[in-house]
Amino acid sequence: VVEAYKQGLRPAVGYELNPWLLCLSSYRAWKAGCHGKVSFLKKDLWKVNLSDCYNVIVFLAPSVKPPLAAKLLEELPDEAWVVAGRFPFPSWTPTSTLGQGLEQVWAYDMKEVRRAVRSSAEG
Repeated sequence: VVEAYKQGLRPAVGYELNPWLLCLSSYRAWKAGCHGKVSFLKKDLWKVNLSDCYNVIVFLAPSVKPPLAAKLLEELPDEAWVVAGRFPFPSWTPTSTLGQGLEQVWAYDMKEVRRAVRSSAEG
């Protein structure tokens, strides 16, 4: 969230249920000089409506990616981008990748993801 803010993405909001991780995130934002500029909300990602999000960054285990992919396909606008850290979405083809190993990230253009999903369903 802090890096997204530093890269110009506004608003920069993180969702987390674990109170310790919320506290750690707030501390790291304060340490980075972003206190009051980014938000960390104690909310369940599965219950948050993401239809007004245009940039989504996820750092979640591989087991969560398939149901999350369905949620993102259903809720995000075509103009949205999704960036996954550590683990890619197994059924999506990334538009671009950056880094290697534990530092690798995958970027997905939702318009392209939807096009590939439709094409795969038709074929």
